[in-house]
Amino acid sequence: MSIQQVCNYLESHFINPSVQRVAIMKYMFEQYLSHPTVEQIYAGLLPSMPTLSKATVYNTLRLFVEKKAIIPILIEERNVRYDLNIKAHAHFRCRSCGGIHDVPLEKSDIPKFRGNPECSPGDAQVYFLGACRKCTDA
Repeated sequence: MSIQQVCNYLESHFINPSVQRVAIMKYMFEQYLSHPTVEQIYAGLLPSMPTLSKATVYNTLRLFVEKKAIIPILIEERNVRYDLNIKAHAHFRCRSCGGIHDVPLEKSDIPKFRGNPECSPGDAQVYFLGACRKCTDA
């Protein structure tokens, strides 16, 4: 993805495209299938951006989430992962290799909220745990 495309994506979410924001979002586009963590993003960008701080990565990802340019995935106990695919879908986490994969989710697959009428749910995350094909074939 080109720098201009990344800038356009950021601007479409009302985010001013600074150098750090563009670099982090470009990394997200390049690594979106791996659903990277803060640590992975930081380690991936540090060689080309030696002045980048981990705090900048955290703050930038928080902004991206606030502006709905990415979503956080809370599928692991210790790490928040980030996903560029903001459309409704589920995730599958392999217990063997730790890989996380997108799973298509139809609107009819999403259960209806039947909780307290005083509550208004916003987002929901659906995930499955098991073994991926790579690990079961090994």
